[in-house]
Amino acid sequence: MFYDTFCKLCAEKNISPTKASLQIGLSKSTATKWKNTGATPSGDTLNKIADYFEVTVDYLLGKDKKEKPADKGEPELTFDDFTYAMHNESGNLSEEDKEILLNLARDLAKHRIEKDKREGK
Repeated sequence: MFYDTFCKLCAEKNISPTKASLQIGLSKSTATKWKNTGATPSGDTLNKIADYFEVTVDYLLGKDKKEKPADKGEPELTFDDFTYAMHNESGNLSEEDKEILLNLARDLAKHRIEKDKREGK
């Protein structure tokens, strides 16, 4: 039931369901309605709740055991990503050269993310 997950998240955040509802921008009685009726919120409300608790909507609905959404920080680059991105240019490169270029791409992505964070982007 949605309400049980909501209460669990409130407890983890050390906040009452009513206070969480108000901070999310919902009415004071919303959590009580979920408890008494077994209702599940609509899409927009689910998204607000997921953002507030930093969980996925699927987690709120009991469809996913993974609480936290994927980190939007440093992207994980792989040889497949590199090969796709460099489709025509990478054909004649050795595996060692591909590894060097992949590491450069990782470093560049990491530095870009750090710069964006510093600049508030």
